[in-house]
Amino acid sequence: MKKPLLFILTLWLNASFAQSTLPRIAIAGLGIESSTFSPAVTHEEAFHPKTGEQVFTSYPFLTPDSPLRQQAQWFPSLVGKSIPGGAATREAYESLVTKMLDLLKQNAPYDGLYLDIHGAMSVQGLDDPEGDLITRIRQVVGYKTLLSTSMDLHGCVTKRLAQNTDLMTCYRMAPHEDAMQTKERAVQHLIDRLKNGKGKPAYKAWIPVPILLPGEQTSTRIEPGKSLYAEVAPLADNNSGIVDGGIWISYAWADAPRNHGVIMMVGDDQAKVAKAAEKLAKHFWNVRSKFDFVAPVGKLDEVLTKAIASQKKPFFISDTGDNPTAGAAGDVTWTITEILKRPEFRKADGPTLIYASIPDPAFVKKAQAVGVGGSIEGTAGAIVDHRFAKPVALKGTVESIIEGDRDAVVEVVVKVGSVHVIVTQKRKPYHKEKDFTRLGLKPREADIVVVKIGYLEPELYNMQKDWIMALTPGGVDQDLYRLPYKHIQRPMYPLDKNMKTPNLSAQWIPVSGK
Repeated sequence: MKKPLLFILTLWLNASFAQSTLPRIAIAGLGIESSTFSPAVTHEEAFHPKTGEQVFTSYPFLTPDSPLRQQAQWFPSLVGKSIPGGAATREAYESLVTKMLDLLKQNAPYDGLYLDIHGAMSVQGLDDPEGDLITRIRQVVGYKTLLSTSMDLHGCVTKRLAQNTDLMTCYRMAPHEDAMQTKERAVQHLIDRLKNGKGKPAYKAWIPVPILLPGEQTSTRIEPGKSLYAEVAPLADNNSGIVDGGIWISYAWADAPRNHGVIMMVGDDQAKVAKAAEKLAKHFWNVRSKFDFVAPVGKLDEVLTKAIASQKKPFFISDTGDNPTAGAAGDVTWTITEILKRPEFRKADGPTLIYASIPDPAFVKKAQAVGVGGSIEGTAGAIVDHRFAKPVALKGTVESIIEGDRDAVVEVVVKVGSVHVIVTQKRKPYHKEKDFTRLGLKPREADIVVVKIGYLEPELYNMQKDWIMALTPGGVDQDLYRLPYKHIQRPMYPLDKNMKTPNLSAQWIPVSGK
């Protein structure tokens, strides 16, 4: 029996009304961690911008049937994320921001906006790119829109960024195993504040802490970072009067006034917000001298000697100075050149070493021409950053050629003596086991694996039987004293070890739009 037309119309109207009463929430984001000490620059295509429905693929908690997805009308604009690198060109930044703002204009007005940023983006000619970005977003969406921001704990929080956001949170783990959890928390806070009608928290405490340390010394795997960050959740979560907050370690390889630690807490109870922020700030400052590298460190030559002699396989070595996931160019050849000088690796039956990696499109093209199994001789790397070594000479056999990687595009493995050198068309970080196995390499069976990285990402960390971080040169040199800082605020720990205790009292950031 057919349902009466009036009944069907009523269902449709009820559904339409329910949809129309849901909050309208936009999504936007732009993120990169970029070193100003690297000669590399980052162009627009490196951000792999997503628009429209494609944006949802970045957020597992916003699948069509997810609870959060059902609680709002969503209007994704543009989200672009690049692997770390050099400063973005002004042209790339302006193009991406213009596209984002144009998309935001199409569906305005909004009740809320989720802003997904890293916080350590460097742009040619801008001291505070995220502050500029959020200001321009506000010019489009206005200040009635509730804006929730999620960030990397290695980001930088300026007063301008703090004032233009309403809700703010950051990762609480390094390595960032809680990245997606943090993003989901930012969205949940946004929806909660819209649904309960509380809107913008009245109080935002901001405390600059003059500490600038690399992530490899502030990992939450070890003390004092472990205990310091363990304090955040009890203070920020399920604490009446506080919505969220965090500890921003900041980013050591950019030279700008904003590069320093920050504590920020937001909430409705001024006394609680101040007390929580000041407690974290004092804890951070009091343990400053206890931060140390997350793994043993050493000069490359001594590290190689130890790795060769070790019975623990695979022995991982971090080539820290040219780590592309911290912002380096990724094509410094100093380490691989030193490895190939060692007599132990000159014979095919020497210790098995995997090296990841060197970008050089011309060498890759040459390898494609000779094919798998073919002999190849040429030079690779040092195209962008040739300050420390010239292009490395590689003479060996092409073991594999794999096409289609999102970052590398084409990857080639060349065996030189007992060393398997990965050469890529474009730079790529190697963080997962499949990054190696898809190339036909067996990292678990290798004697030594050298990766351009700082602290090992979880899969590599679980794979290693021993590990040392080699203090090598590059755009993200772990020896901060070798970096030519000119624009950071001084005094700054540890560059100025005997500095006086700073003022760690809460500074109040006005509600956005005030």
